[in-house]
Amino acid sequence: MKKLSKKKKQNQQKIKKNKLYSAKNGINFLKQLKLAKFNESIDAAFYLNINTKKSEQNIRGSILLPHGTGKKSKIAVFATGKNAEIAKSLNVDAVGTEDLADIIKNKKIVFDIIIASPDTMKIVSKLGPILGPRGIMPNPKFGTVTEDIKKSIEEAKIGKVNYKNDKNGIIHSSFGKINFSEKKLYQNLQILFNAIKKSKNNQSKGIYCKKISLSTTMGPGITIDHLSL
Repeated sequence: MKKLSKKKKQNQQKIKKNKLYSAKNGINFLKQLKLAKFNESIDAAFYLNINTKKSEQNIRGSILLPHGTGKKSKIAVFATGKNAEIAKSLNVDAVGTEDLADIIKNKKIVFDIIIASPDTMKIVSKLGPILGPRGIMPNPKFGTVTEDIKKSIEEAKIGKVNYKNDKNGIIHSSFGKINFSEKKLYQNLQILFNAIKKSKNNQSKGIYCKKISLSTTMGPGITIDHLSL
């Protein structure tokens, strides 16, 4: 078992078990911990009351956070002709078709976001076993399969977040960096939570969101009151 550092022990001792924080107080508390030397991300986990075995209850969508995520993502674009030229002009990390597919298959570069024009989906669909598990398979619902390549790239660079639940009905998502102001982090979290609520299917019954927890990249998790959002 890995031994906890002195700082980690001190931070864990600061957390009161079973305490329910308001969103603003929870964000403020995590900012004060300052566990890592690097600029940590702040992540949220939304525990939803859904039956993931029923496809109509599964949640997926995308939202443009008002203050971005603070993360510089590696973006690859599958496109040809004019769309390829547009992508290159916007300085994405890679543009191509079969050659780009080979890069992904050989894991020469690990991308965070994949965008594709509809005419390249025959190539991209073969990458499903690689891109699917990582949650970056291009999808029209996320705006990552599109003819408007320019808009999709610009949104990805600003801080568009794609979200979907895992097999346990939990949505995990980053919503900013620890150096963001409390106000910006709160607004990002609020926008993300509202988007997830709007994605609820009518088939889901009872309390929709059972629990929300927040944590930094290296820090412990805390539970927040969803009514405070």
